[in-house]
Amino acid sequence: MQFSVVLVSLFALAVSAAPAEIQKRSTTCGSTTYSTAQVNAASNAACTHVKAGTVAGSSTYPHRYNNYEGFDFDVTGPWYEFPIKTSGVYTGGELSPIVMCDMFAWCKRRSSGIALLEILNFLTLHPGSPGADRVVINASCGQAGQITHTGASGNNFVGCSGTS
Repeated sequence: MQFSVVLVSLFALAVSAAPAEIQKRSTTCGSTTYSTAQVNAASNAACTHVKAGTVAGSSTYPHRYNNYEGFDFDVTGPWYEFPIKTSGVYTGGELSPIVMCDMFAWCKRRSSGIALLEILNFLTLHPGSPGADRVVINASCGQAGQITHTGASGNNFVGCSGTS
């Protein structure tokens, strides 16, 4: 009998000492669902920039996220927000194919030197829309959660599924 009590006690101690692993998971922000791979890709891109002290293209992302909304994140701060996209990873300089087509046609009508300079200025001033959805990581690159402007008032955020 004493042996079984000792075994149960040791098992309980081992379970309580096991580190809790943060589950990487898919999420839904508004009506947009992101796969685990998309969440991880955005988080990894954010991590690369945070560790290097750089930003994506001519954007300001990733940048500090102050959590004014009071989310209960999985990891401690400081936190950084970074856009999550349905295809690819945010680079801070995306242009849609339509804009590129329009710019190409416009370039053909202009002298090449001026057109090139104006295109470079356009790319610098218009780094590409980050969209409404973000991943949040901490300085150690731990995934804190996912947030969105969709459904929030003003410039605030609400949590995507799994973030509260």
